[in-house]
Amino acid sequence: MTTGEDDTREATMAPADLDGVFPESFYATTNFETDVRIGGAWVPVARPEMDVGIRVIPSAGGGRARAEACPMHRVRKGDLLVVGEDGVRVRLPPRNAPEAEAFRFMSSGVSTERPKARLIADVALVMKAARAKGEKILFVGGPAIVHSGSAPILADLVRSGWVDVLFAGNALAAHDIEAAMFGTSLGIDLERGAGVPHGHQHHLRAINRVRRAGSIAKAVEEGLVTSGVMHACVTTGVPFVLCGSIRDDGPLPDVVTDVVAAVDAMREAATGVGVAIVVATTLHGVATGNILPARVATFCVDTDADTVIKLVDRGTHQAVGIVTDGEYFLGELRRALARGDG
Repeated sequence: MTTGEDDTREATMAPADLDGVFPESFYATTNFETDVRIGGAWVPVARPEMDVGIRVIPSAGGGRARAEACPMHRVRKGDLLVVGEDGVRVRLPPRNAPEAEAFRFMSSGVSTERPKARLIADVALVMKAARAKGEKILFVGGPAIVHSGSAPILADLVRSGWVDVLFAGNALAAHDIEAAMFGTSLGIDLERGAGVPHGHQHHLRAINRVRRAGSIAKAVEEGLVTSGVMHACVTTGVPFVLCGSIRDDGPLPDVVTDVVAAVDAMREAATGVGVAIVVATTLHGVATGNILPARVATFCVDTDADTVIKLVDRGTHQAVGIVTDGEYFLGELRRALARGDG
């Protein structure tokens, strides 16, 4: 790996000899901005992502070659992959960039003792800056958002244009739709905070109705789902990717049950994202962090500091942890975004 502008070593490439298999000495990427030196020029690697390879696409017309991050399963026999570390340059983000000012209260790692309202106000500032630059805001959420009764706040953020893409699993969508149909989440009445007779069946009945309709969008169109996060996404045109797991009930027809196809759908939807907000989900948070470039401002919110630590430990070094309750975070974020400052 090189860092100097004047390094003249060329990148070495080797063809893949099998579909889905890198050459043995392939260069394993980070999520930082990366260039490879080809034909005496530095070529930026498109869509930087951690733990993949670098595929080089020669120009058919004799112009400059292109380079892109390439997951292992997308390699095809004959593709040219960078091998070794010569001719590879990794560009670390500047520590004194102007946009880093919004992180002034966030530079001490994960802590439960920092001022939460100030942290959330800074998140709002970063979101406003991203929207001003035309970048997308990604929200990654877990079912606790619904269980805690804060799904209406998230739905309001979607309708207000503060969410451009939603990543979640079957559970968030299923319980959100359960809440819309029955007023319960996991059978607990969200108004009274108490169980209801046969409430444990509600999420299954909700899933079954959506499966009969054929999709969440069709269930909205038919008037089966009239409120909630998924309703807001459908009615505002906000795309969502629901990734399946082995524990899923149903699942809902929109859930991508092939994990490789699911992460590819996430990669596609994450194009152009400038801010990612992860609330109350470890697995989806880590999965999202794995595909995001380091330049994406990433915030991880959970009551458990270990969730935030896991995200950072697995390579998402840009992640800022906010150890607090998701309901408080979402409510305070909505208030901060509604203010005229920033």
